Amino acid sequence: MDFSYTSQEEQFRLELREWLENNLPEGWLDGTFKIPENQQELGQFLRNWQRKLSEGRWAAIAWPEQQGGRNATLMEEIIYHQEMVRVKAPPLVNYVGLHMVGPTLMQIGSKEQQEKYISKIITGEEVWCQGYSEPNAGSDLAAVQTTAVKDGDKWIINGQKIWTSFAHFADRCFLVARTSKGEKKHHGITCFLLDMNQPGVEVRPIIQMDGEHDFNEVYLNDAVAYESEIIGAVDDGWRVTIALLMHERTGIGAQVFSLEQQFDELVELARNVTEDHVPVIEKPDVRKRLLDLYIKSRGSLLNYYRNLTKQLKVGHPGVEGSMDKLLVSENTKELFAEAISIQGHQGLLWKKDAVYGDSYWQRNYLYAFGQTIGGGTSEIQRNTIAERILGLPKDIGK
Repeated sequence: MDFSYTSQEEQFRLELREWLENNLPEGWLDGTFKIPENQQELGQFLRNWQRKLSEGRWAAIAWPEQQGGRNATLMEEIIYHQEMVRVKAPPLVNYVGLHMVGPTLMQIGSKEQQEKYISKIITGEEVWCQGYSEPNAGSDLAAVQTTAVKDGDKWIINGQKIWTSFAHFADRCFLVARTSKGEKKHHGITCFLLDMNQPGVEVRPIIQMDGEHDFNEVYLNDAVAYESEIIGAVDDGWRVTIALLMHERTGIGAQVFSLEQQFDELVELARNVTEDHVPVIEKPDVRKRLLDLYIKSRGSLLNYYRNLTKQLKVGHPGVEGSMDKLLVSENTKELFAEAISIQGHQGLLWKKDAVYGDSYWQRNYLYAFGQTIGGGTSEIQRNTIAERILGLPKDIGK
């Protein structure tokens, strides 16, 4: 693959860079902007940011122009991610909607569903969450126990979801529920586009070990969904579920660009931390570990390029997204673990006034463990790669 950029692509980069300089919140680039700590204020701030992105057609550049995107090329997507990482732009509150639900609706949804939901997804008017995992059905999605029972033109839904990202901000949920019992457990599943703003839906926060609130439990007590809110067909939800997972893992794989920047920051950390007045980067064992991390991060990036190229050819992501997801999540965890190790006993500190600022490395080290679970655990990804990419037989046990 040719990694050089054409003059047109460099112009695209300059256009995005100029837009960011003119539209990022005041004080963002110089580090003086303070992100709201109150959840309600944070939610509104992130909605406003996504709306601004959509007005500039920067919220979902790979989407078709008629859907608010730019029909971005592979290289333009790469440039976009690079520039967003460079300025550490605010996160997308509607990440689930933009990278999972929207593409799935374009691939499988009815014309009416596309017209009703897609424009609100890209503007952030409706924020989405994903109702997959349950207390007893995490990695094994086919073991879903949430039920949906037909009652006239309605479906009555009861059950519990867990680890639901941004459910406390969400207006709608891409929900998986069991609608019948088939011979195989992945049969009889249906996907609903559930309204979260109704009496039958209760959201309870899960506070992570890094002190942040990204995840939630969602309790469904006679929640209501309608026929028009079924995507695909009744009992055919497994096909829809897998389609969304492919989009999800491809989106997670794009974090390789953050991984590149984080590696550069790690090298700078190794230059600044000293042992006996000598920068630790001078130690052979540290240099060896840094080289190993560089090789892994670079390999993740090249693999992502290859898989994204294939996706653009066939029009939708494939099972190769499991490779991207596995590599980026495991490499990220290893990178932040190395950062803690380099800092020595200082790496154990968690203070705003600690030597290393706002506990950047500590927070991200703890968060990195969740990245190996969300979107399918590393163990699940390895099984998927073995069976569906390498063609190895399933492990049927002894």
